[in-house]
Amino acid sequence: MTIKVLRGNPTPEELAAALAVVRARAAAAAAVPPGAAPPGAAWSDPSRIAAHRLPQPGPTTWARSYWPG
Repeated sequence: MTIKVLRGNPTPEELAAALAVVRARAAAAAAVPPGAAPPGAAWSDPSRIAAHRLPQPGPTTWARSYWPG
């Protein structure tokens, strides 16, 4: 992998920090087992709404009644 600085003049410390972030993200992505849902995918799962309670009449019912998909 090649990293190229297109603009600016970063210090060696700034380059090391950027490389550490890139390597940490790559290691985290490699640690996810194949077929597993990506992090944050569960927020749009409709079952998380129905698993707790069904919408009850009230001012916020419209927000809980939308099922994405």
